[in-house]
Amino acid sequence: MEIERKFLVTGDYKSHAVRSFRIVQGYLSSVTGRTVRIRIKGDKGYITIKGKSNESGLSRYEWEKEIPLNEAEELFQLCEPGAIDKTRYEIPVGKHIFEVDEFYGDNKGLTIAEIELESEDENYLKPEWLGSEVTGDRRYYNSSLTKNPFKDWK
Repeated sequence: MEIERKFLVTGDYKSHAVRSFRIVQGYLSSVTGRTVRIRIKGDKGYITIKGKSNESGLSRYEWEKEIPLNEAEELFQLCEPGAIDKTRYEIPVGKHIFEVDEFYGDNKGLTIAEIELESEDENYLKPEWLGSEVTGDRRYYNSSLTKNPFKDWK
């Protein structure tokens, strides 16, 4: 199970990052309640299956496996239209790591922070650059951003 909270980002986070890398991902399937994602992160490939979120939007089943880069590139050709392109910054805050995604292309201007937790009620420190919580708001799911990109929200 993946337990995750999502937030908008409102301040300087990059100066706190300990690592960053480019991610390109597409979806073989993005139906409600089940997504199958192909991701290229740096020089590695991954396939990920995610289930339906619970009512709060905090928890859902997630299965991920690393696959050879050439296989990820081949599978990427089968993905639905609307790939996600972003840079992910890893930022330690207390005992957690915030993953901050800065989006490009049709989602340029959107920056989202995520934190994975051990339980839905786990306490965590909130850095000064953390904005409004958007956990459970489907518009901010990467699979939704492929169909309804940020540039079309205005």
